[in-house]
Amino acid sequence: MRRALTLVVLAGSLLAACDKGPPKSSESNAASAATAPGATAQAPAVPKGQSFGAGVKLAASTPIESILAEPKKFAGQTVRVEGMITDVCPKRGCWFEMAGTKPGQKLRFKVTDGEMVFPPEAKGKIAVAEGVVAVKEMTLEESKEYAKYQAEEYKLPYDPAKVTEPMAVVRIDGTGAVFMN
Repeated sequence: MRRALTLVVLAGSLLAACDKGPPKSSESNAASAATAPGATAQAPAVPKGQSFGAGVKLAASTPIESILAEPKKFAGQTVRVEGMITDVCPKRGCWFEMAGTKPGQKLRFKVTDGEMVFPPEAKGKIAVAEGVVAVKEMTLEESKEYAKYQAEEYKLPYDPAKVTEPMAVVRIDGTGAVFMN
């Protein structure tokens, strides 16, 4: 069973924290996202607050836990997600992490460096974000390298013996977001 690493990284290399990502597709999957499995229709169409990028256009939100539970099911779909901002890229403001409703659930919303810049003081705010779900399956060796990089980046202990199976990186390639006031 593959373990889903719920960090979201959009980079040419798995080990780059901030990097210029691949070109965005000009095609939108908004129609399929409106009927995405797990989407809820109760969310307001246009949230109010500080807007970034193209903002948020989808009316239905997909729970973060649904995406993390079955990432392949959502891969390539444009989705709207909501959650509390738990972390923001300290280097270039090119990503932020959102919490799911269950402990330990996090999903990273990543944009190309400079495309949007998210302020560090956004931690603790509620975000409504929209983008394409991306899933990157890693080999066991890539998983160990990634875990080592994360440990170094966040000054945590690293034991390669604890990484025993390949991981998958799940992220939202962002097109727009709104931080609620």
